Amino acid sequence: MHLANSHRPSTLQTYNGSYTYNARGRTLGGLRYLFTNNDNSPMRPKSSTAKPVPKPRVAAKLGNQVRIIGGMWKRTKLKVVDAAGLRPTPDRVRETLFNWLGQDLQGLRCLDAFAGTGALGFEAASRGAAHVTLVEQESQLVEQLKRTQAQLDAQAVSIQRGDGMAALRHAAAGSLHLIFLDPPFASNLWESALTAARKAIAPNGQVYLEAPTAWGAEALAALGWSLHRHLKAGAVHAHVLRPIAPVSQATAAMALSATPPATPSEATTLGAQP
Repeated sequence: MHLANSHRPSTLQTYNGSYTYNARGRTLGGLRYLFTNNDNSPMRPKSSTAKPVPKPRVAAKLGNQVRIIGGMWKRTKLKVVDAAGLRPTPDRVRETLFNWLGQDLQGLRCLDAFAGTGALGFEAASRGAAHVTLVEQESQLVEQLKRTQAQLDAQAVSIQRGDGMAALRHAAAGSLHLIFLDPPFASNLWESALTAARKAIAPNGQVYLEAPTAWGAEALAALGWSLHRHLKAGAVHAHVLRPIAPVSQATAAMALSATPPATPSEATTLGAQP
């Protein structure tokens, strides 16, 4: 049988000894037919008044990026690799940091010992640093650093795959003007890094330290550092440190010789009990 202006059924199914045409029981030629799908399920008629089912709204997924705050690459966005434990320094913190350090870093030699995204080091290069070394251990992060370097044509930036602690220890004494220390928060490398950086920093140099807790003046002084600036932003404590000038033996001897000895009467008075 040919049914004009209709779709041929995938299967004709017998129903109570007769042929059913559709779910509404329409008949043709005294016979009733049922159109079924290939899995023998009945074909349902389409309603012209049926409303389409709205699709669930999916939030747009933004790419992970950081932007350079100032200098010749100001507002340039840098891609951030989605890597476990990677924690780029927030824009707000970097803006405050470089307000502290100064907008013009002309002639400075810098080391970012735990580069990650490289945001700190590229920010320094954007502001005129003479040379910036980025050290990173993870291969995928190193590859992204190289892509960013090419994107910016950052000729003052060199990238090394390796251990940040080794880079600090191997730096020549007093050779660096600015050191960025932002190790993974789970690493507990701050004390070791500060000890190694103390040898590498120039007398007038500065260190940026990022940590999950604040470092007090006493703990820093024991490692040869003075606290110049501190900022807390969320879970991040940002510090700017300056080296404490070592007291030479000659200076100590002069300070002792300049103190007049106590007279016997003064010694008695000072030692007397009230």
